[in-house]
Amino acid sequence: MLAATALATLQPRPSVVLAGTARLHEAAPYDWLAAVLDGRDLSRLSVPAAPLAWLAQHPDTQRERYAPGALLRMAVRTVRELVDVGPAVILVEDLHALDPASLNLIAEVGAVPGLPALVLVTSQPPEVAASPQLAARTLARLSSAPGSVRQHLSPFTPAEVAEVLAQVYPELPVPNPVVQRVWKRTRGNPYWLRELLATAGAVAPTALHRRPLPRHLRLSRPEPRPEPAVELTAREREVLSCLTQGMSNKGIARSLGISIRTVTVHVSNLLRKTRSQSRTEAALWAVQNAPTGRP
Repeated sequence: MLAATALATLQPRPSVVLAGTARLHEAAPYDWLAAVLDGRDLSRLSVPAAPLAWLAQHPDTQRERYAPGALLRMAVRTVRELVDVGPAVILVEDLHALDPASLNLIAEVGAVPGLPALVLVTSQPPEVAASPQLAARTLARLSSAPGSVRQHLSPFTPAEVAEVLAQVYPELPVPNPVVQRVWKRTRGNPYWLRELLATAGAVAPTALHRRPLPRHLRLSRPEPRPEPAVELTAREREVLSCLTQGMSNKGIARSLGISIRTVTVHVSNLLRKTRSQSRTEAALWAVQNAPTGRP
């Protein structure tokens, strides 16, 4: 739903949308790309037929003929030719579930210069991924690309849960105690709320807090500890303000009257303290948070 909403708001409309879904129970190299190629007319591509058939996972293709590096280059070339002149969207849902070869492909595609495409990625935290370290490196590479934005989605508030329930039950007002109970049961997690609505919400809103939870909703995990407040020095706040204005290190140094080396140190500290992967992400963090200064 998040990806569909994002696509619907794009102007101009993308002429090409490349989207694939990993097959978790029978993962194979380049599953994401194989799903993208499924059913497409590949005759216009200049990629050699043999490696293209391997990437598309044709059942009669020999799998031992190509070196991994050569296949990765062919995979990137395939995506580049599918995008053509754009504008295009490369949609990667549930990056955490992708096979290692697909993760490498997405990281490489995100670094292709001049690619007329928006790479739209959704993922759970890397620690729950099938390949945690590789997923973390892929997200880091994508986040460090020029113009990238990394948005962490927070849980629903009780008011937002109430809004969802009002849309699901337009003819039945949902009492506030029911809203509060549903919010506590799901911890505001949109996925858990959706699953609860799908399994227990067909009868009446009260069933959402009376019926047992589905087994696959693993709500027994302890509540995450709140993140500690981020403390920034006065100078770091000044540098962060410059980052939100899109200034380069040289521009920040000139504006604040300090050396470029000092700016580099401050930027490094800001990325560490805000747990950001790029200057763009740190600037986004600054917009969404009120940093706390040292007394």
